[in-house]
Amino acid sequence: MLPPVFGVLFDGLAYGMLLFVLSVGLTVTLGLMNFVNLAHCAFAMLGGYVTATLVNQAGWPFLATLPVAFIAAAAASVVLERTLYRRLYRASDLDQVLLTIGIAFISVAVAAYFFGTLQQPIQTPAFLRGSADFLGLAFGKYRLFLIGVALVVTLLLVAGLDYTRFGAQVRASVDNQRMARGLGIDVDRTFAVTFALGSGLAGLGGALAIDIVGLDPNFSFAFLVYVLIIVSVGGLGSIAGSFAAAILIGVSDIAGKYYFPELGAFLIYLVMVVVLMWRPAGLFGKR
Repeated sequence: MLPPVFGVLFDGLAYGMLLFVLSVGLTVTLGLMNFVNLAHCAFAMLGGYVTATLVNQAGWPFLATLPVAFIAAAAASVVLERTLYRRLYRASDLDQVLLTIGIAFISVAVAAYFFGTLQQPIQTPAFLRGSADFLGLAFGKYRLFLIGVALVVTLLLVAGLDYTRFGAQVRASVDNQRMARGLGIDVDRTFAVTFALGSGLAGLGGALAIDIVGLDPNFSFAFLVYVLIIVSVGGLGSIAGSFAAAILIGVSDIAGKYYFPELGAFLIYLVMVVVLMWRPAGLFGKR
């Protein structure tokens, strides 16, 4: 019989995997493109509302809505990248923060106007509901599904950004745009695709988050802090760092609420401070 601590660790791991899917897109855009996008979770919220609308009003199967959530968030990011973000690539961090936090506030108001302020219910497939028993502990099937999705996303991102021509083009475009253009790289298209990838992953994370944490217009701010903590603790531009940081923060948050409920969410901030004092660039960060 496994002791209850394994159940806490499993729930923390599943929660961490959800946070990873939500945050890894910002790791890509902030770490590789040096653009401070505080509206990142607004794209996650968009993906969540797309899934909730398709499931509740159009009768779509939950799994079929996940690619649509990814595409919707990616398409919205392309529009913003081409109309607003592109103008601020070389601007100061403060200018980028002011623009993107303004977009985040607008997203909250738009979501409240169209969908109201109540939580959005959603029906997951029967095979993802309930739990699987193992050695006396019940492991939620949906949480196992989240872990699997996060592992697949990690493998695809690492392979795509580290071992493909596109990944090399992204790194070259960030390091020296003039040289990249001279080599024939379409820098504008590369940045647009990178933004679409990062925001699409956020949309996927928002869709996956509904069954675990719910969805309302405050989503874009409620999880922005978690996302920023994971990116900071993991290290800018490091997918492996974000993966490790998400596990650390997820387990710390669940364990803290289970064993030390009086501390609330304070434990994750303590973990962040300790890690950044030990490694100021993050677990796997180089700068």
